[in-house]
Amino acid sequence: MLYAVILAGGKGTRLYPLSRTDNPKQFLNIIDEKSFLRSTVDRIKPFVDKENIYVVTNKSYYDKICDEVPELEKEHIFQEPSNKETATCIGLSAVKLLKKDANAVMVVLPSDHYVGNNEAFNQTIQQAADIASKRKGLVTIGVNPTRPETGYGYIQMGEKIGGELPSYRVERFLEKPNLEVAKDLLTSGKYLWNSGIFVWRVDSFLKEMERYLPKMHSRLMTIYRNLGEENEQEIIEEQYNAIDGISVDFGIMQKTRRAYVVKSEFAWDDIGSYAALGRFLKNFRGNNVKGTTFMEQSEGCSVFAKNKLIIGFGVKDLVIVDTDDVMLVMDKSKDQEIKDLFNKLKEDEAFSKFL
Repeated sequence: MLYAVILAGGKGTRLYPLSRTDNPKQFLNIIDEKSFLRSTVDRIKPFVDKENIYVVTNKSYYDKICDEVPELEKEHIFQEPSNKETATCIGLSAVKLLKKDANAVMVVLPSDHYVGNNEAFNQTIQQAADIASKRKGLVTIGVNPTRPETGYGYIQMGEKIGGELPSYRVERFLEKPNLEVAKDLLTSGKYLWNSGIFVWRVDSFLKEMERYLPKMHSRLMTIYRNLGEENEQEIIEEQYNAIDGISVDFGIMQKTRRAYVVKSEFAWDDIGSYAALGRFLKNFRGNNVKGTTFMEQSEGCSVFAKNKLIIGFGVKDLVIVDTDDVMLVMDKSKDQEIKDLFNKLKEDEAFSKFL
């Protein structure tokens, strides 16, 4: 049976100050009237039963998720005891699904993506699920690159396999290249963006975890054996907190020999930065703007206005973000460094109330 697990525990620091510690980006409705999390749940509902949709998050966001997607049973919101990267939270979800269904096929979805064609998305996931079931492989969804993007991982397509949509064995993964390498990857026609959307049988995923992350696998299987027992929560806390976290890309996908990719045909974007978010704002004289904004003799700026009029006069390539209590003015070239800025602010208690 097909299950969906939505990852919604991130803090979204690369979109600070729009995204805050107590209200991260998965709860924001910047592009339209729906939050990113709400859109993700609605996107998967046409072909995954509501009873088979789960969200994994950390404890601090549990109540917000209950409010945001009230149709999901509270038991379907898995709580991480602590943030331990994606391999760990996906692994926790996997052992919980394995306890329910030994033949479970799991779709892993980040909660902050834009998808422009839900019908094509559904078709892509269905084909990935078919490959995962028949070949017992780990399937990722690839996106045809349209620009030399340095903020995404890339997938090299290998041998083509059957299917209505173009599907391939994965030759290799390549993490966030520099600009010159990204240009070469784009022109080669052999690479796709790694969307971070995965599909696999739960038992296949755990088998690959046992091979490449044996210590993590051992602790998660201890959790598995104690699910439904009186001491379940105590064991989860004890074992989970002892795990050295790692991302699923670095820990498993870049090592496994059983990786496949389905080339998607839907519009996609990872809303993980202001550069990405700016692509969804309206154009005003060569600038991307939201809210009450006036730009004069200015170009290449992304402006997020809230309560006040923001005027740009004679400026270029800036990101300007206005919130109730914080205003950010940033050179666009610093887009990938805002997480570091956020961490520097965390070091000074005087700024804690603004985070």
